Amino acid sequence: MRFTIKREEFLKGLNVAARAISSKNAKAVLENFKLELNERGLFITGTDENITIKTQVPYKLGEEDIIRNYKEGAILIKARLIVEIVRKMDSDEITLDVIDSTIATISNNRSEYRLNCVKVDEYPDLDLEANGTQLTLSRVDFDILVSQTTFAASLKEQRPILTALNLEASNGILTAIATDSARMARKTLNIPLDIEFVANVPAKMMNEINHLLEGKESVDIAFSDKKALFTIGTTVVATRLIAGDYPNTKNIVPKVTNYSLEVNANDLMKAIERANILSIDRENIVDLSMSEDGVEISSKSSQVGSAVEKIDVFKYVGQNLHVSFNSSFVIDAVRALGSADVTFAFVGEMRPFVIENASDDSVVQIVTPVRTY
Repeated sequence: MRFTIKREEFLKGLNVAARAISSKNAKAVLENFKLELNERGLFITGTDENITIKTQVPYKLGEEDIIRNYKEGAILIKARLIVEIVRKMDSDEITLDVIDSTIATISNNRSEYRLNCVKVDEYPDLDLEANGTQLTLSRVDFDILVSQTTFAASLKEQRPILTALNLEASNGILTAIATDSARMARKTLNIPLDIEFVANVPAKMMNEINHLLEGKESVDIAFSDKKALFTIGTTVVATRLIAGDYPNTKNIVPKVTNYSLEVNANDLMKAIERANILSIDRENIVDLSMSEDGVEISSKSSQVGSAVEKIDVFKYVGQNLHVSFNSSFVIDAVRALGSADVTFAFVGEMRPFVIENASDDSVVQIVTPVRTY
């Protein structure tokens, strides 16, 4: 295999595929990219066997030659090294030439690197076929779906199912739910009536897809029993689904609430952030005190002191109420709503409470209070 390629386009492709390369690969062969040059262009594949990304660098972009002076073939080459080499080489074009299937020279008019490479038959067989139920989402819808939910998924591997974004399509509605058991985010989108599926997709993978979608118009998604496959232009991403039954969250959102607070989202977040400065020994816990006469956010530390923030503009309905919560959870939820004003709905002091945008019922955030006494 041999080719001369525009360095910038080569680096873009390498960086995309590198998102699937894990530093914890148990198999040495998975530390490599698979580079394959055929009649359609250069295909760069990276995988850790849970996530696979395959992206294409075409021969031409418009009238511009991207790849020239080429001979088709395929090799495996160390991902980390080739990314670093291509990033730091100072030229418009780079030539890669494979010698006897064991050495790859990477050169320009100033530099030359010789890397050991591996035959492609050592690479695992990868299923990148778009099987199962298929769905197309616009870039805007996918971004909203991800940004309003995935932050609530767990980062801890002890319960893998909680690291997933649960997607369920039925009756023309796609519902996305994320929870770490202390909070929950739910978003719904309208989709075609005939699409039905349930899938637990790793939340971090949904965030990766969202990054790859920048500058694109849409993503095609295929869900089968064990994998989800995303097609974004000339890039294909496959991820294993997380096995198991997702927790039943249908009854978490209270049907009746007894207290309601409407407040400016930005004023609230700034007040929480200022009060949180002194929540040193309570792990980001702040207190919210509400009455018809006033709303205060406070924190205290036995080590350094206390802080009180007053909210001047608000609308509160209900008896006096005091709630303590993780400040990061509430800020994340309010920010995800993306609205100027937010509404809090409470059942009681220690019951999960709702954070929502009064003008958009497609998204709901739930946070569980913290007991502080």
